[in-house]
Amino acid sequence: MLVLRVLTRFGPMHGYGIAQQIQHITEDVLRVEEGSLYPALQRMLVKGWVVAEWKQSETNRRARYYSLTAKGRRQLAAEIAEFAKVTRAIERVIQPA
Repeated sequence: MLVLRVLTRFGPMHGYGIAQQIQHITEDVLRVEEGSLYPALQRMLVKGWVVAEWKQSETNRRARYYSLTAKGRRQLAAEIAEFAKVTRAIERVIQPA
């Protein structure tokens, strides 16, 4: 959900940039490690949620840039709805009686 949201918010990005944005937006609370991020991006490619193309990065290195697809936008909406549902359920449990 976070990766898809970052791509929605900022447009095409390479993996390192996605990880940096998540870390920055969450004020260093959440960090996405490469060992988790790149396999997740590969799964998203296979599912058709993102597409990728090789480009030059800001540092003149070759990097794979990921972009959200229409299918990815629909998936993001579904994941946000499910997250909201789970959050409401947890709030009901932890609220004082």
